[in-house]
Amino acid sequence: MTDELITISPIDGREVVRRAYASEAQIAQALADAQAAQPGWHALGVQARGRIVSDAVDRFVAAKDEIARAITIQMGRPLRYAPLEVDGFEARARHMIAIAGQALAPIAAPAQSGLTRFISRDPIGVALTIAPWNYPLLTAVNSIVPALMAGNTVILKHSDQTPLCAELIDRAFRDAGAPKGIFQHLHANHDITQRLIRAPEIGYVSFTGSVRGGRQVEACAAGRFIGVGLELGGNDPAYVRADANLEAAVDALVDGAFFNSGQSCCGIQRIYVARGVYDQFVERAAALTERYALGDPLRQETTLGPVVRTRAAAEVRDVIAQAIGAGAVNVIDPSHFSNASESSCYVAPALLTQVDHRMRIMNDECFGPVAGIMPVDSDEQAIALMNDSPYGLTAAAFTQDDEAALNIGRQLRCGTFFMNRCDYLDPALAWTGVKNSGRGASLSPVGYEQLTQPKSFHLRSV
Repeated sequence: MTDELITISPIDGREVVRRAYASEAQIAQALADAQAAQPGWHALGVQARGRIVSDAVDRFVAAKDEIARAITIQMGRPLRYAPLEVDGFEARARHMIAIAGQALAPIAAPAQSGLTRFISRDPIGVALTIAPWNYPLLTAVNSIVPALMAGNTVILKHSDQTPLCAELIDRAFRDAGAPKGIFQHLHANHDITQRLIRAPEIGYVSFTGSVRGGRQVEACAAGRFIGVGLELGGNDPAYVRADANLEAAVDALVDGAFFNSGQSCCGIQRIYVARGVYDQFVERAAALTERYALGDPLRQETTLGPVVRTRAAAEVRDVIAQAIGAGAVNVIDPSHFSNASESSCYVAPALLTQVDHRMRIMNDECFGPVAGIMPVDSDEQAIALMNDSPYGLTAAAFTQDDEAALNIGRQLRCGTFFMNRCDYLDPALAWTGVKNSGRGASLSPVGYEQLTQPKSFHLRSV
């Protein structure tokens, strides 16, 4: 295994980053520094911690243009959209800082004469965040900021595809004068990452990535009795009822399927449409899709960039080919997208009709600009098909009937249910999944529960 991290840009195949992986001495020092810094960091109190973390966030977002370009060069998102991730990082960070005092406050038990009883929320110690490349800031901030606000110290291991994001976050904390050891990053391969998970200094692991990766994290943490938060894959469905605002549904779902070249765990992959409006929906969705501009993501006119690497592109094309071989029809002519080629990272978007659940597009995660569309005859049929998946991250219904939406949402097995929107994360709500989409929760007050250890106090007056 190589001792260097090498990042190849999907834009043109150029090497854009080369870094040495952390040595054993660097790993040991980072763990020791994090463990040594944690008690003093916690002792500062939530308000003082909030001032330091806020200062780091200020310094980070001030470099928005630099960060956006780094994201585009490393993983290919169109530069016109990359600054939005910095905005999202800031919004999530600000929200979690703002609610920390209330979320971390002791929980009082009902009054009893002669007794004082409450539950405190103590930090776990050192938290390890393992972040992916597809949303390199948004996935990282979900655990970094609340972990720090709760009094933990943090070590960040970022994807080899987006190492600059870890370095830029680290720079912001250093420029903010954060105490030594409270936030660090390490460039790590799989062996080093497993070493970190097994390290006795680590008290919590937050992992965002594939189901396979989640299983490896669980296996490494087995027997350690530490918390593990897993945000894994998705094959997220949407249902368009007959009463939906069709124009709004098409706009939202095409964007939900193709934003970030479909490389989103909560992107839309399965669309179920009431039969009476099915043909109209497909026609409008195809027309909107054909307006996308596939090409160099550094150009402002580009709205659809490459997928992350040639191997990923080949896997996406295999999913499309398997569906078409089984009877599906791609209503998008790939030749409309002249930049797409079989040997590159540039994949033409696809909308597949005449699909069924025997096809991979409808029963497994496809990390690319592809969605399948099926007609349905009732809410009950839509619910059954939406639940027919090994994943359960988000699900959406498009309707003008609030009660119908609530009824559908209560029957779906998912972590987040949307009405008239999709592919979105609200930091005031818990971000969580069921089935193969993982376990645990981040963000909202609930997100602080995994990053703290409850301690009960039972004080008796004599």
